[in-house]
Amino acid sequence: MDIFNYRRRVSSVTNIGGIPLGGDNPIRVQSMTDTSTRDVEASVKQVLDIADAGADYVRLTTQGVLEVDALAVIRKTLRAKGNTTPLIADIHFNPNVADAAAKITDKIRINPGNFTDSARVFKIIEYTDESYREEIKRLEERFIQLLNICKEHNTALRIGVNHGSLSDRIMSRYGDTPDGIAESCMEFLRVCKRERFDNVALSIKASNTVVMVKSVRLLIDAMEREDMNYPLHLGVTEAGDGEDGRIKSAVGIGALLCDGIGDTIRVSLSEPPQNEVPVALQLVNYVQEREGHKEIIATPYEGYSYLNMERRPTFSVANVGGDNTPIVICNGDCSLTGTLKPDYILKESLCVGENISIKVIGVEEIEHYENCTEPLILKLQYPQLTDSVIAFIENHKSVIVMAYSNHANMVGELRATAHTLTRRGCDNPVVLMLQYAENEKEALQIKCGADLGALLLDGVGNGVMIANNGCIDNNTITTIAFSALQAARLRTTKTEYISCPGCGRTQFDLQKTVARIKEATAHLVGLKIGIMGCIVNGPGEMADADYGYVGAARGKISLYKGKVCIEKNIPEDEAVERLLKFIEEDRK
Repeated sequence: MDIFNYRRRVSSVTNIGGIPLGGDNPIRVQSMTDTSTRDVEASVKQVLDIADAGADYVRLTTQGVLEVDALAVIRKTLRAKGNTTPLIADIHFNPNVADAAAKITDKIRINPGNFTDSARVFKIIEYTDESYREEIKRLEERFIQLLNICKEHNTALRIGVNHGSLSDRIMSRYGDTPDGIAESCMEFLRVCKRERFDNVALSIKASNTVVMVKSVRLLIDAMEREDMNYPLHLGVTEAGDGEDGRIKSAVGIGALLCDGIGDTIRVSLSEPPQNEVPVALQLVNYVQEREGHKEIIATPYEGYSYLNMERRPTFSVANVGGDNTPIVICNGDCSLTGTLKPDYILKESLCVGENISIKVIGVEEIEHYENCTEPLILKLQYPQLTDSVIAFIENHKSVIVMAYSNHANMVGELRATAHTLTRRGCDNPVVLMLQYAENEKEALQIKCGADLGALLLDGVGNGVMIANNGCIDNNTITTIAFSALQAARLRTTKTEYISCPGCGRTQFDLQKTVARIKEATAHLVGLKIGIMGCIVNGPGEMADADYGYVGAARGKISLYKGKVCIEKNIPEDEAVERLLKFIEEDRK
């Protein structure tokens, strides 16, 4: 993996309806309906809305044979209207439904965690090597039956792993780890390869961006070691809505796209599904603008591992670097208070903090600061890292580097700056100065999210400053910086909501419920609250949440504390108040 230069990963091609995936084809965008699949009229309308927004594929939940029958009618109705968008059937828990759906649609998605396994119940099972092999043999026999149907009907298959629904078999052998997530996918891929079924795509999704990115990297490494190169679908599950949903998706998906990984994406928002498509298109287009850029010549520092994602080692200067959480610098005046107040405000050549002001200089000024022992910010870009500049940094343990880039691949050049400093013995902290010229808030959210995701999740950056030459106010820009740090799991400054995008399985009005819970709990800084439409992935995906609100049945809600269900089947009209009351009492 060349972490400094953007090149798309080479994958095989999977045929999905009339729109091939992978290879030299464009990065595809998709979404999923949130209507009941049995409601043919509503589902047809939503597929058309999603397709009109620019999606290449549309997925529909397919719980049982009635949904399979409805999906066949939906497909026929769309074709009669002249719409040829490939449709994907989303299957959980029932391999017989997968068999039936594979006969009538363009692609099916199965979940390895519940294809032949029962729902995850978070229990540890003691397996001998022989009993584990027996489980795998049972899985393979049933899976081959599905592959044969897919071959006969030219139906594509997505093996879609969800962090929240790993089988108890995988959990018992590997634990709740990225290695286990990757292996959950590889178990099925080995069967595909042995059966010579290549019309397959893969996905690994999680609501935790760190887990999602590391798991995908491990999966690619495992595939390469076993001579596989299947195309990848990217997504962050339960990203939420609004700014948080956009930034969290951009951080996770963008981190991989910036490294050339990903053949199709979905931005999962707790909003109408057609809202997801423009966000995904902006993200793809922004990352691909760096194609064909001027090559960046750099070498990773010794000990760096693309698979392990450890923080770049640094010492501390003032409150920057070392074990400190990443700082936020506002480029100009800011009126934010509380947890979102920036650590420093840059005013001309001074960074002004609570009880400290740090001088900011350029490389052309270093000769005047040879004897300086006070904290100093040295602003530079990669081509300025000459031997004399590096010697100055190495000899001054009070220097914070503020790295910026005018290169077409800003991520690659900022990585090159950080890696070169470490390789040359400079463990000074690095503040990332990202430069944009945006007038639309959403565009800035997406671009910052993608760039910071690639850098922060790869261990680079002890602070962030966003310099935007456009008509977006500094309060908004500062909030974006804090949101990106929280999405990368590096600094928590507000309540985090793990809320799903909704689908035909959703048991309540998701968007209204999310808004209501947010309004009542936004002051609970540091808490993670899961808001999940159904039990398929809900209890698992929100397993690291402090509290959870999960649709149990139509009009019924179950409440969770962590992984433990504390109240079952509460009437929906009482559930939000019961959740808030429980949180209040529990926190006492």
